[in-house]
Amino acid sequence: MEGKNILHMNTGNGELSYARNSLLQESMTRKALSVLNLAIKSMADLDIIFSQCVKIADLGCSSSVNSLLVASNIIDIVNKLCEENNQKAPQFEFYLNDLFGNDFNTIIKMIPNFYSKLKKDQGEHSGHCFVSATPGSFYGRLFPDQSMHLVHSSYCLHWLSQAPDGIENNTTNIYIAKSSPPNVFEAYEKQFQNDFGNFLKVRSQEIVQGGCMVLTFIGRSMADPTCDDCIYLWHLLGLSLLDLLKEGLIQESDLNSFNMPYYTPYEDEVMNIIRNEGSFSLDTLNVFQVNWYPIKTDDDDDDDDANAKDFNEPSHIYGKKTAKAIRAAVEPFLTSHFGNSIMDVLFKRYAKHVALHLAKKNTGHFSLVISLSKK
Repeated sequence: MEGKNILHMNTGNGELSYARNSLLQESMTRKALSVLNLAIKSMADLDIIFSQCVKIADLGCSSSVNSLLVASNIIDIVNKLCEENNQKAPQFEFYLNDLFGNDFNTIIKMIPNFYSKLKKDQGEHSGHCFVSATPGSFYGRLFPDQSMHLVHSSYCLHWLSQAPDGIENNTTNIYIAKSSPPNVFEAYEKQFQNDFGNFLKVRSQEIVQGGCMVLTFIGRSMADPTCDDCIYLWHLLGLSLLDLLKEGLIQESDLNSFNMPYYTPYEDEVMNIIRNEGSFSLDTLNVFQVNWYPIKTDDDDDDDDANAKDFNEPSHIYGKKTAKAIRAAVEPFLTSHFGNSIMDVLFKRYAKHVALHLAKKNTGHFSLVISLSKK
């Protein structure tokens, strides 16, 4: 199932939009800041960031303010390094990239406030900043040869270019599962190897020598592809779809033909692909464990769930918020396959499954943050 034409986050800025349900992604952007800082300092040592115009791409920007947060962080780091080295601050060009179905309108409407805040925070000593949208798949070429200084991507590379071919025997599983046949594991691993290898190859053509990439994505903590920290969110979504199948709300053939275009690699897999592709040096690899929903809040309304009392309060809150965050990320993809009519009931069931799971076991995302430099 090819995802490049239909895989995008929920649009707009409503209650179920990605713009209002991307706190996890913001949390990881902040956690990766130290790695980004080191990468930019390494480019300063090579005088790369002291050029007249620094060109930066944020790949998989989606439609929340997180990409502009990344841009603010990069400008702040570069300006401080310029001040420390008695260098004039450069101009900045930021290219916000995502697939063609992305809601670029929402993020573009945020840019005037971003410019105003940047001028207030950085003052007149900062170089001019220009932000533009660059639609297209980051598994293909996006920019001219040797044109980019820094490439950033956060929580995107676990999304594959498509679900693997040849996994029809995965039946009611929607992703890798403990019951999946061995060929399913192999197909997902091969798809990630091809996609990430292509990503490195095309970026190597676009990035200047000594330029850097900082990439954050969901991985797994052990070699076993069925460990809980990488499959359980999708296992619970699969259980929710099975509930709907039993009630006659979806067709068995539709469920059997659905697989997520998603893969969480083990860190050894990532390092091997980088080594085999050969264009980049791996400078750092850090790991973080974060909760499915990173911050507890007390402002949820419970009127849409009469059974909230069946769960202890924290797990119910986290279940509901986790379900909203996942819905913001995958609803358009699910709708393209199952239709729109089941989405409310599906994610209501999903929130309950997540809450019941979290009441027994706190499961989180195992995230990888890597920095690479172009050889």
